[in-house]
Amino acid sequence: MTNIGKWEDAEPGVIRKIMRPGEALMMMEVHFEEGAEGYEHAHPHEQMSYCLKGKVEFTVEGDKTVISAGETIVIPGGARHSAKALAPSALLDCFTPVREDLIRR
Repeated sequence: MTNIGKWEDAEPGVIRKIMRPGEALMMMEVHFEEGAEGYEHAHPHEQMSYCLKGKVEFTVEGDKTVISAGETIVIPGGARHSAKALAPSALLDCFTPVREDLIRR
């Protein structure tokens, strides 16, 4: 069963919806309750996150950056990173190439 276009649990207080991917690019919308965290991880994909609402603190290779609505962050492929919502928040995450590890087709 596919998970494309459906809301699913990611981590506690975090839900996501994966959009239909292209050949080499994909997007997913991620909603966070205040205080919820996207646990530290790394993947070979380049990532850009756009803050739709709220305020999110990213830690990328130990460096902290806070983004608010209308701001972006770029995370290089292979970089260890995590995110923590400082307020109820929503992100639009873009990845290249497609994260086949997240998609059930």
